[in-house]
Amino acid sequence: MKVVAITSCATGIAHTYMAAEAIKKICKEKGYDCKVEMQGALGIENKLKDKDIKEADMIIFANDVGVSKAERFDAYKDKIKKLTPHAVIQNPKIIFED
Repeated sequence: MKVVAITSCATGIAHTYMAAEAIKKICKEKGYDCKVEMQGALGIENKLKDKDIKEADMIIFANDVGVSKAERFDAYKDKIKKLTPHAVIQNPKIIFED
């Protein structure tokens, strides 16, 4: 399974990165490919390529604020799961729960 994610929090500092690490860790434990784009105080880091988005089986939005360049995901709305960074940090397994 291929997972891509975008993390961002209100201040764009701690929770953005903590959520990214939590997502990477749970995907690694499950043996899934994972790429995470972080949108924070430093702007967009590890920007997802169009190919990454297209090939993803699941797209995670772990954000408290709007996603920059969200139009990239318009064709894949059925693959998006929206969560808060706090929820992902507290319980990363929530990503794979329905």
